[in-house]
Amino acid sequence: MGTVKDFNIMILPGKEYGLGIMKFSDRFSVFDYGVMPDTIEGKGAALCIISAYFFEKVKEKDIVRTHYISLLVNRTTYRTHELYEPTDEMLVRVFRVFKPEIVNGKYDYTPFKLLKRNYVLPIEVIYRNYLPEGSSVFRRLEKGELRLEDLGLKEMPKPGEKLKRPIVDFSTKYEDYDRYISKKEAMEIANLSEEEMTNLIETTLKINNLLTKEFYDRGIIHEDGKLEFALDGERNLRLVDALGTPDECRLRFEGLEISKELLRIYYRNTEWYKKLQAVKGKENWRKLVGTPPRLPEELKEIVSELYKSTCNEVLRKRIFDVPHLKEVVRRAKEYVEVNYG
Repeated sequence: MGTVKDFNIMILPGKEYGLGIMKFSDRFSVFDYGVMPDTIEGKGAALCIISAYFFEKVKEKDIVRTHYISLLVNRTTYRTHELYEPTDEMLVRVFRVFKPEIVNGKYDYTPFKLLKRNYVLPIEVIYRNYLPEGSSVFRRLEKGELRLEDLGLKEMPKPGEKLKRPIVDFSTKYEDYDRYISKKEAMEIANLSEEEMTNLIETTLKINNLLTKEFYDRGIIHEDGKLEFALDGERNLRLVDALGTPDECRLRFEGLEISKELLRIYYRNTEWYKKLQAVKGKENWRKLVGTPPRLPEELKEIVSELYKSTCNEVLRKRIFDVPHLKEVVRRAKEYVEVNYG
């Protein structure tokens, strides 16, 4: 079981991939905390369908193999062009999952060095087309944790600036909270060769280009996003998890981020968040920070409609009975203005 996805494994992976049903739930997570106390109605189905659409596009363009097989409605397989009702289930290939152990207070990735094939990489691959204000990149550059040349940049970028060329970044996937790492460390912990890493980066940029164009055609700005990969039985790269959703990507429509950002804005204005900032990273920090506050009902409704209307917009088809994305974004802007100035 994942934080916001559930798995029904039908065939266990071994030397070859297995088979399973991935169910996208209405749960959500922010700030690495884990499952929050509320759910967002329709979120799971919206993300499931958006992911399926883009997995099908990746296959159509022959960019990379994926774990996606089809959508499921009452255990019947569908492609997105055949779909006329919401579903939160996806039939997928399943790869082995291994997690690092903590040894002497540090994460030990030694077992990955023994893996030859058929496993999920323990890294997240992040691509960036923009650097919005507050991006971790600025903080890491200031602290010297990152150099301009690491990002292929010649001068310090400005907040909100569109990059001349997308940059690729890496973070851990299975640690207590996401930790940004260098390309070299990503290769080491995932047990990738130089050639495999080059292929991974090139594949990431191709996927980014595809998503950027698809969103642009719908009036949506695609600022950044994350991808997850596995290696199959022949060590071929496989795109896994979800793709192109408002949870995986930072998307902006008419000046508003159509993602979990509205939820983050709410939490940033709570005492709970201030406490989280003080204790995050400490031992048992989730227990120290305590249970997050519940969301206002109006905010839950707006975010639910954002997910659903974004799905309708991506598919260019009315899967969900909600207002057009323009109308939902207008309402969301009004809510933010009234409540947070």
